[in-house]
Amino acid sequence: MDLKQHVAIVDGWPKPGIKFKDITPLMNDGEAYRYATDKIVEYAREREIDLIVGPEARGFIIGCPVAYSLGVGFAPVRKEGKLPRETVKVEYGLEYGTDILTIHKDAIKPGQRVLITDDLLATGGTIEATIKLVEELGGVVAGIAFLIELTYLDGKTKLDGYDVLTLMQY
Repeated sequence: MDLKQHVAIVDGWPKPGIKFKDITPLMNDGEAYRYATDKIVEYAREREIDLIVGPEARGFIIGCPVAYSLGVGFAPVRKEGKLPRETVKVEYGLEYGTDILTIHKDAIKPGQRVLITDDLLATGGTIEATIKLVEELGGVVAGIAFLIELTYLDGKTKLDGYDVLTLMQY
């Protein structure tokens, strides 16, 4: 299936010069959403995944159906102040400033094989921060899966040494 047929390109959003890749048409099409999910599930099975981790919010959209299919848990990575119990956090750089991501301190058991999921790999900063959280808790990043990779932003270079699946490239 050509998944790119199910991605809308929105010119000038959220600001001029950006060609936003909107995955909501893919999510609206049950067959396309299932196909994409099944491809990531297949990838995860080959890596003997124990847990899925995804950053908010689109990492949830990708990761939760994968976790359900595999019969494993899902651990959310959220912005600071969004998780109710004790967390670990990592500060990471943005184009203008910094942000903080957190995960519950008990979300990952040492040695668990983790698949990180998200919708899009751009500059790689969010996923790099998510990797740090997983590894700080003793998890093993066994794979990272995205629907889309923006190859012109070179975010994959931040993921050197990790196994990465992308279903579409722009």
